[in-house]
Amino acid sequence: MGDPLIQTYISLLRGINVGGHRKVKMEELKTLYEGLQFQNVRTYIQSGNVVFQTSFNNCKYLSDVISGELNNQFGFPVPVIVKNITEFQDIYENNPFLKQNMDTQKLYTIFLSDDPDQYVIDQIAKKSEEDIFVLYKSTIYLFCSNGYGKTKLTNTFFENNLKVVATTRGWASVSKIYQIAQKLSDQ
Repeated sequence: MGDPLIQTYISLLRGINVGGHRKVKMEELKTLYEGLQFQNVRTYIQSGNVVFQTSFNNCKYLSDVISGELNNQFGFPVPVIVKNITEFQDIYENNPFLKQNMDTQKLYTIFLSDDPDQYVIDQIAKKSEEDIFVLYKSTIYLFCSNGYGKTKLTNTFFENNLKVVATTRGWASVSKIYQIAQKLSDQ
């Protein structure tokens, strides 16, 4: 294990490469991160998942720096949520739907930029009829009985109601991102 000051982080970009809009090639994204002096940069699929290492230890600062540089380089705003490996592991290990043996192809994780208001979450839960969700810190675990494409509980829905930035990943992606981060962290 390398330098103890170097930590592993996962950044999740919101709204790139969706429907042919706001295109960002992963090679360009990797180069951008390396230009910010981040180390061991790894991308996973085209939706903006980047695992990297740095000695900076403030997720909010990293989010702001990455988002600002994306806007400078690509000319459009890209919200970025950053989690350190410890936070991501906590999210990965505490999905309550896994304990209920629910279909993982219908499981999603919504990463939020801040902790939401519990009262608002409770009001949303009362209105949700088909899909179920559980709040855990600044994360929402979502089970979509008919798939994410048919749910009303989208990023935009949560952003509008909770007044936070939200970005969603399927459970298979969350698992793969965690594996990449864990492997990098163990080096």
